[in-house]
Amino acid sequence: MNPVPTKSVVREYLEMLVGAVILALFVRAFIFQAFKIPTGSMEPNLLIGDHLLVDKLVFSPSLGFVEDALLAKRPITRGDVLVFKFPEDPTRDFIKRVIGLPGETFEIQDKQVLINGKPLTEPYAHFLEPPLKRTDPDYGLVGEDIRDNFGPQKIPAGQLMMMGDNRDNSRDSRFWGTLPVSQVKGRAVVVYWSYEASREEYQQGASFQWMKDTFSALGRTRWSRFFHVIR
Repeated sequence: MNPVPTKSVVREYLEMLVGAVILALFVRAFIFQAFKIPTGSMEPNLLIGDHLLVDKLVFSPSLGFVEDALLAKRPITRGDVLVFKFPEDPTRDFIKRVIGLPGETFEIQDKQVLINGKPLTEPYAHFLEPPLKRTDPDYGLVGEDIRDNFGPQKIPAGQLMMMGDNRDNSRDSRFWGTLPVSQVKGRAVVVYWSYEASREEYQQGASFQWMKDTFSALGRTRWSRFFHVIR
């Protein structure tokens, strides 16, 4: 009787590695996407150095009630924090909050957002205190008239009005217009890791410093941000 051939340990590990890579690619392509926060436009709710998971299925086309229930699918609603293709450069991903929905009339009066003429309650919105002065280096980013007063403008069908939570330091729909729903990639759901760094450090690759200096990275990790649910 011939012995049953057995796989070598190396081959078993190789097959496990290949399987894990294929699974990871599938998850990234169809279910979740990792996204990192490079600027302060969503502060203080999302910080520079936050690493997020984005649910790519929640707004995908529906195949029926059972799928909707299992995957918690639903329409886009006001207050959702979305990752999307930047309309002016679709190769870049942006993250902002949904403020205005299709068919609504959007307006800002002295920083107060109005939807269909009614003030919107926004516990997530943050404003600089004291406000930026014309001599401030960031002032040119946010032009006073557009930042504090805008519209009224009716939002076209299939479009969204997006704004950053850090209202005095966010380049959003006030500057580049409404966002086509077709450009939405998914909803930000949770912070899985956060690394303390300035905007300049982060854009130069500081978030990956752990590859070079593990202890430094651990020392700058924001442990309290782990599994922070995004609302």
